[in-house]
Amino acid sequence: MPGWLEQALGVFLVLLVLADVFLTVLYARAGTGIIGIRLMRVTWAAFRAATGAFGLRGGDVLTFCGPAILVLLVAAWALALTLGAALVMHPLLGTAITTQSGGTPTDFVAAMYAGGSSMAIVGSSDFAPQTSWTRILYLFNSLVGMCVVSLTLTYIMQVYAALQRRNALGLKLHLLTGETGDAAEMVARLGPRGQFSAGYSDVADVGSEMAEAKEAHHFYPVLFYFRFRQPFYSVSRSALVALDTVTLIRSALDDQRHGWLKESAAVEQLWRASLVLVTTLEDTFPLGGTREQPRLSGEEAPDCWRRRYRSGVQRLRRAGIDVTADEQAGTEAYVAMRSRWDPLIARLAPAMAYRMDEIDPAGGHPSGEPESRYGL
Repeated sequence: MPGWLEQALGVFLVLLVLADVFLTVLYARAGTGIIGIRLMRVTWAAFRAATGAFGLRGGDVLTFCGPAILVLLVAAWALALTLGAALVMHPLLGTAITTQSGGTPTDFVAAMYAGGSSMAIVGSSDFAPQTSWTRILYLFNSLVGMCVVSLTLTYIMQVYAALQRRNALGLKLHLLTGETGDAAEMVARLGPRGQFSAGYSDVADVGSEMAEAKEAHHFYPVLFYFRFRQPFYSVSRSALVALDTVTLIRSALDDQRHGWLKESAAVEQLWRASLVLVTTLEDTFPLGGTREQPRLSGEEAPDCWRRRYRSGVQRLRRAGIDVTADEQAGTEAYVAMRSRWDPLIARLAPAMAYRMDEIDPAGGHPSGEPESRYGL
């Protein structure tokens, strides 16, 4: 390969990595990136394919996918930068770049060593630049290495901070439901004996945290690939509880007594933030199935939805909460709202290798799910 072509390829490779670092760390938008986004999807597909060999332990294998993606992403950036620097330096070995003593090796392995050393923050190398422009090249490489390392460390810390906040939200919703995952339990605890004045602040807090979770996944798409054994840490469980909570509030509560809550900004924020979160994940990570879902009437809805609404109403009555007197109208309203978000959750959960009975233990789905234990 001609020297100029080798150097041009090296410059292109370095610029490619810098562009990917910029799009991943600084630009920070879901669906952007050159190397990172493809690496994430390939790694996730490889882990999903490996789960079949572990049987019921396959879900545990997927818990390593998120950390593995970060390790592979850093390794890919480091290797590509080193390779790019080696391609630029290889034609210069023995002339513009020489060793401190003895003969200068000119093989490509030596070029990889020289390129990697020039990008390292600490340490030294036997190779030294002998001309003005190779000294500038060494200075440029060291600045690139320092910046990429700093940005990478910052990115990883921000990812884990966002992950901690997401997990805290999942645990909070789990505790608000009395560790049942049932949105009716959450509504009952938000308004004991029909008093929602204190629980309103909890609804507002959860809505705000759900909006933060949406933005976290938008800024750090790698969060999607972090899976935990406990289903209540999953985005699908958090979104389902939040959306089902709003659906029950707006369909089951009495208008005269609790109309102010149904129309409140906090409930609207919780509804929209949760819906935007699952929609963003659907757009960024194709989950299969069709996006457009028909609105269902009470007669067309799955029997489990009607049973879920009736059991929710009974739980609210036991808590002393006034519910609508028109059960048929309430059922129709519940079904109409649930048909907007339930298909998204039904695709998101198996995509993250959860069964629907783990995500929706309240029974909003048929017991005989078509997907397998890990959605494969």
